[in-house]
Amino acid sequence: MQVDQDASCGQALERALSKKQFKNAALCRCGGALLDLGAPLPADCAELEPVFADSPEGLSTIRHSAAHVMAEAVKKLFPGAQVAIGPSIENGFYYDFDFERPFTPEDLAAIEAEMHKSIGADKAFSRQEMSSAEARRFFKDQGENYKVELIDDLGQDRVSVYTHGEFSDLCRGPHLPRTGLIKAFKLLSVAGAYWRGDERNRQLQRIYGTAWASAKDQDRYLRRLEEARKRDHRKLGSQLDLFSFHEEAGGGLVFWHPKGALIRAIIEDFERKEHLRRGYQFVQGPLILRRDLWERSGHYDNYRENMYFTEVDGQAYGIKPMNCLAHMLIYKTRIRSYRDLPLRFFELGVVHRHEKSGVLHGLLRVRSFTQDDAHIICRPDQLQDEIIGVVNFVRDVMDIFGFEFEAEISTRPEKSIGSDQDWERATAALMKALDSMGLGFGVNQGDGAFYGPKIDIVIKDALDRRWQCATIQCDFTLPERFDLVYVGEDGGRRRPVMLHRVVLGSIERFMGVLIEHFAGAFPVWLAPTQARVLTVTDAQNDFAEKVLLFLREKGIRAEADTRNEKLGYKVREAQLEKIPYMLIVGDREVEAGAVNIRARDGEDPGLTGLEAAADLILAAAGEPFKRGGTGYSFSTTR
Repeated sequence: MQVDQDASCGQALERALSKKQFKNAALCRCGGALLDLGAPLPADCAELEPVFADSPEGLSTIRHSAAHVMAEAVKKLFPGAQVAIGPSIENGFYYDFDFERPFTPEDLAAIEAEMHKSIGADKAFSRQEMSSAEARRFFKDQGENYKVELIDDLGQDRVSVYTHGEFSDLCRGPHLPRTGLIKAFKLLSVAGAYWRGDERNRQLQRIYGTAWASAKDQDRYLRRLEEARKRDHRKLGSQLDLFSFHEEAGGGLVFWHPKGALIRAIIEDFERKEHLRRGYQFVQGPLILRRDLWERSGHYDNYRENMYFTEVDGQAYGIKPMNCLAHMLIYKTRIRSYRDLPLRFFELGVVHRHEKSGVLHGLLRVRSFTQDDAHIICRPDQLQDEIIGVVNFVRDVMDIFGFEFEAEISTRPEKSIGSDQDWERATAALMKALDSMGLGFGVNQGDGAFYGPKIDIVIKDALDRRWQCATIQCDFTLPERFDLVYVGEDGGRRRPVMLHRVVLGSIERFMGVLIEHFAGAFPVWLAPTQARVLTVTDAQNDFAEKVLLFLREKGIRAEADTRNEKLGYKVREAQLEKIPYMLIVGDREVEAGAVNIRARDGEDPGLTGLEAAADLILAAAGEPFKRGGTGYSFSTTR
């Protein structure tokens, strides 16, 4: 769109767009810069684009503006509160406050009501440039010490301040023209947050909210949020008796109950068999290694804040956060020929990482977890095929669990080791492999591991949420640091390349994702109890025991509920436990030597012979059960 240099951003758009289009414009773009609609056009702006409210940038602006309105409301209702930072985030916004007492649900309702008043008043957002010294005095006079600290840390000569009504905030913008353009918002929750994410700093209160371009979009999001609450793996983990956490034992440490441990065993056994099918060899390293090894690898310099250390006989040791060092030491125990490569070492390795208490979150963020970790040590000419093989492995496994996935490549971070040449070779290899498979990918600049770039596999769950699980890291650097070599075809010493890779990633995290994806109703092959035999009265107990033994001999994970309870109560309990099949036995079933099947999904096959019932369950379990689940049984007669 050609522009009139004498107009503001908004005026230029208003002339060029229809009334309906202009009404939906939140800001404008000139070149790569986003500008307020009220901003004067830069002298070098030759072409102007509208940014609409429902676009990613438009939604971010709506949410950031809503955060300012929330801060205004908090300051009006609670004048003693200090404001910290308030950005937009995915699906919403938050603002951190320093206040003398915790905010209550009643406070949130009052803040929300005050925000509606500000939005109804349709207050204009205005931008003002100030010198840093002037802005510092301005916020210091208001007692906003966090803003003063931010200005000092920026180290800039000039800063921008946005004002609407009587509230002013340090902010680079852009913002909506007026508060009245915030069409739909809702405050959601309050959580603790350390200033600047550092637990040594003061803990603030973070109020979360959401905002959308329309009430319809917001209602859709809130329904999805409510569904996510119902699927919360922490709630379902307790309801289904899968796992627990105990503060007296320490934060971020999982205690697996029998059913949860059984699901883990099924997944891990499945993984072992799948790795053997693909030419991997099993290895296992110790939990602790001497600190000088971690210094040699670069972990001590680049990762030690995430590690735990201990001392044995006066010698410093690091508790492993990764498995790669042990696998390299195993590689070095003998001379390797070019004919031996690739070597694929696999370990279900328990690792420990120091996560801050504020980020611990059920199974999704823990301090002790198991990785389905492997390291592929190969010749450079084998690298492409090995990367493709791992991606295909990931695709096969995610298909079994019913996940779609996307790929992202993360490049060299600021804190890293290795030469530019090696990083370029590694990054090019990952990109070339994905290109050859016809897989598109995004790029996360600066988000690679400190020793190499990586492919991250992001899976999409039943609620369309994204979770990062599998990763493939290409590493030329650690083989150099640990002097890994093989004998080439010409008899000379050659340097191999190493791929660090996980398929599921953290078993704990993946199980948390699975619980929420399936809402606790695991597919039959993965369900800890696949069938429960329910008696109508005590008269059927002997027959129920025979049915139970028959099912177990078929390899079906079954149990019997022979308690002296009403059948409806037993059925309801089995439904709450999300058991796939209930096999009911009364006098009629005993006489027929059969069971009456009720399925979790609502199907009701009715009176069924024992062989047919077993065949039905085994067919529902399918191929994954045959590969990884047969032979596991759980529970005794209840």
